[in-house]
Amino acid sequence: MIRDPASESAIDLAARRLERALALLEQRLGEAGGRAGPEAGGLFDQDRARLAAALDESRARERALAAAGAEASAALGWAIAEIREVLEADAAVSDDPAPEASDGAETPDPMIRED
Repeated sequence: MIRDPASESAIDLAARRLERALALLEQRLGEAGGRAGPEAGGLFDQDRARLAAALDESRARERALAAAGAEASAALGWAIAEIREVLEADAAVSDDPAPEASDGAETPDPMIRED
């Protein structure tokens, strides 16, 4: 079947150009892979090993930070509880009835007998 270029749409032309470009790219990648040989695979393996080590380090750092965060949270919880206790004790003291205001005269001490 012979195609008439005038009857093809712009999409058809773009699709054919894309297919040709992909075929050429695949061909060049195959040639480059053949020229690189086993060294290219070794480089990928080295990168993979380096990235895996970095990931392991990051996960260990994440666990350490989570543990430190939990410890800090517990310490803050204890501090908050202690502060609340102090505030509640102060509130209880201030809720006690205040001694009656004196008119300047001293109240006698019940422990001292005046004869």
